[in-house]
Amino acid sequence: MSYKNEEHLQSAPQSPSVWRDLLFLLMKIGAIALVFMLLFTFLFGIIRYAEPSMAPAIKDGDLVIFYRSIESGYQSRDAVVLEVDGKKQVRRVVATAGDHVDITEDGLVINGALQQEQDIYQKTEQFVEGVSFPLIVPEGQVFVLGDDRASAKDSRIYGSVWISDIEGSVMTVIRRRNI
Repeated sequence: MSYKNEEHLQSAPQSPSVWRDLLFLLMKIGAIALVFMLLFTFLFGIIRYAEPSMAPAIKDGDLVIFYRSIESGYQSRDAVVLEVDGKKQVRRVVATAGDHVDITEDGLVINGALQQEQDIYQKTEQFVEGVSFPLIVPEGQVFVLGDDRASAKDSRIYGSVWISDIEGSVMTVIRRRNI
C-alpha cells in the first residue's frame, strides 16, 4: 500500500459508536414521553368512558380526550368531564348561572322556553328521588344532563355542579368498540 493511501485511511473520520447512537435515541424517546406525560397531566386528560348515559354521542368503551379548561366559562351544549361520588362522568351543560330550569310534562324548560335538543331521543323527565323543580342555577355552578335521559344520573339527582368540580371540556371521542 502506498504512503498516500495509508494517510487517507488514517485521516478518515471515525464512525460514531452504536452505543452512543442508541443512548441518543433513548434520550429522544424519553424527552418525547416526558412532553406527552406533562401535556396529559396538566393541559389535557383522557378517560375510558364506561357507562351508556351519554349515548349516542359517547358510547360505553369510548376514549374521551378533554381539555382541562379550569378558568374558562362553560356554555350550554358543552360536554364536560366531572367527578361525582369518586367516579368520572361526562355530561352536557344545559344551563349556566342565573338560568331558570324546570322539567315539566312537556320536557326540559330553560328560562321559560321548551328545549328542542339535537340528538336527544328521550323525553326529559324528573326523577322521584331528585331535586325539586323549578330551580335557579346558582352563581359558579352549571346544570348538567346526560344525553340518554332515561338512564343518566345527572343534575336531576345531585343538583347543579360547581364549575370547580368540572375537570374540563370534551375535545374528541375515539371509538373503541367494534374496531
